[in-house]
Amino acid sequence: MLSIDINNRTVIIGKMSNASRQVKLYLLAALAVAAALVMIFGISRYHRMHAYDEIIARHASANALDPKLVRAVIWRESRFRYDCRGKRGEIGLMQVTENAGREWAEANKVADFRKNDLFNPETNIRAGTWYLKRSMARWANKSNPLPYALAEYNAGRSNAVRWAASDGGDANKFWAGITYPSTKKYVRDIMAYYRRHSARP
Repeated sequence: MLSIDINNRTVIIGKMSNASRQVKLYLLAALAVAAALVMIFGISRYHRMHAYDEIIARHASANALDPKLVRAVIWRESRFRYDCRGKRGEIGLMQVTENAGREWAEANKVADFRKNDLFNPETNIRAGTWYLKRSMARWANKSNPLPYALAEYNAGRSNAVRWAASDGGDANKFWAGITYPSTKKYVRDIMAYYRRHSARP
């Protein structure tokens, strides 16, 4: 009886060992699949974030803007999705409105401009960088025009002028005086992203 008990136990232990091996194999397979998915997601994300580098560099240069600033705006506006749509009709990578697109088209003598043209990355970045440059130029007398230009880009000229009325030329006071929480966060997010990536070689 004792030997049978031992043999039974041995058989039982052997079965548990086989089950354990199967569990380990399943876990290893699951980890391999998870790692592959993470790698695919990372490659896809990297490709999306850098798919427009050449267009950004070209139009940033044409408008005397830092390409890293343009990337920061695109990151905040659309997370680099060319087909992104905003709640108030903003379109594409730099979330350009139809009215802003028409202003750009008229100023640059672009014939036959249509709203859906803004889904084209080239057109969107051309219009968006032109609009951002114009905003920067309007605040060129400030020691730090960037927060003002970003606020204008997000909330419009009249709001930016209103918030700047009593800031004494201090960009920090200007930012603190922005009455739209979403615009205040917008300016902060872009400037933080821009500073972080500007520090990289």
